[in-house]
Amino acid sequence: MFSQYKSLPGTDSINESAIAIISAGNTNPLVLLDPGLFIWTIITFIVLLTVLGKFAWGPLLKALDDRESKIRKSLDDADKARIELEQMSAESEEMISKARSDAQEIRVEAKNSAEKLKSEIKLQAENDAKKLHENAQKQIKVEKEKVISEIRKEVVALTVSISEKIIKRNLTTDDNKLFIEDSLKKLKEYEA
Repeated sequence: MFSQYKSLPGTDSINESAIAIISAGNTNPLVLLDPGLFIWTIITFIVLLTVLGKFAWGPLLKALDDRESKIRKSLDDADKARIELEQMSAESEEMISKARSDAQEIRVEAKNSAEKLKSEIKLQAENDAKKLHENAQKQIKVEKEKVISEIRKEVVALTVSISEKIIKRNLTTDDNKLFIEDSLKKLKEYEA
């Protein structure tokens, strides 16, 4: 059983002392302070630390750094996406409110246009009615003058005819003119 410790590095006296300590009742030689074992343990630890540092911890730390940078990038991207979403939400709210105000303005403009059109149509209708009334008055006046002219002609014809019958003779042209003028004067007085 102790033969396996003889192959340990160090001097034979150290090995013998370790064997003596083990035979004395200490069963664990690693707990004992043996300078040869201590030096080889430190050298092994340094070699192991160097090998692990170069081949294990380096790639492991690099992988952890890569993962950390990916997570950080993902968090940054998520923050950017959240900010962009908030901006888009604010922009969409702004667009909606602008659309509502534009719709309100269009409605007000349409109402104003309708009121303006209504007043224009009303004014046009009043003007048309006024023109129709004026035209009707003119037409009535023309028709009245026509009728009066025809009545005068009839009155003159009747007057001449009655005069001829009364006088039983044919009057001269001058007499006819005087008689007609006199009849017209009386007729104008009668109209007034």
